[in-house]
Amino acid sequence: MNSFIAWVGGKKLLRKIISDKFPEKFDKYVEVFGGAGWVLFYKDKYAKTEVYNDINSDLVNLFKCVKYHPEAIEKELELSLNSRQIFNEYKNQMDCIGLTDIQRAVRYLYLIKSSYGARISTYGSKPRDISNTEFLKDVMKRLSRVVIENKSFEKIISAYDSEDTLFYLDPPYHNTENMYDTGDFIFDEEQHIKLRDMLKNIKGKFVLSYNDDEFIRELYKDFKIEAIERQNNLSLNSGSRFKELIITNY
Repeated sequence: MNSFIAWVGGKKLLRKIISDKFPEKFDKYVEVFGGAGWVLFYKDKYAKTEVYNDINSDLVNLFKCVKYHPEAIEKELELSLNSRQIFNEYKNQMDCIGLTDIQRAVRYLYLIKSSYGARISTYGSKPRDISNTEFLKDVMKRLSRVVIENKSFEKIISAYDSEDTLFYLDPPYHNTENMYDTGDFIFDEEQHIKLRDMLKNIKGKFVLSYNDDEFIRELYKDFKIEAIERQNNLSLNSGSRFKELIITNY
């Protein structure tokens, strides 16, 4: 199935290639930088224990509310219109104290759906049916078996690392970090290095996706690196290709 949201750096075009790299057996599957969860949603089940994690608390709240309260989300959205005015109101309200988890989740989902490139910052000015909630039951069913976490990558890796764990990691790409909504957390060059250092010492296996960048190639030179290409869906040129790396420790 598809993810229910678009997201910067979403892996819709690479989810099959990525999942084909997974080892045959693992008991725990952990998405460290969950985002839209395109790889997670690609299959009905990867392992006995599955974990979705993201540092963005609004995104995690959205996933939790869709998992536990899909009917309430549907009711809140059923009369929603796609308009710049509502977009700006909801964007301002995200900083307000007093919203319920469901109200916050609905506003965040609205902002994702109606913004340009799902970046939340700018209204998209495109005709979309914001009130469409047909996806909610399927998403709820898929998430019913998934643990949803809101931790830093250091804490989530430490909490779930074992010889039977597979981590899939899709961190902010090098030199494009400002495009991602990570709240108050800044994913800078120091964080890229810290992530590499942590992955050096885990007991489990990992699959890591990155942009094809000399800094990243040098950083992970001791691991298996495979270069791939996909269509660049952010380019006006329909034939444009974007180079990426899939890095593993096995």
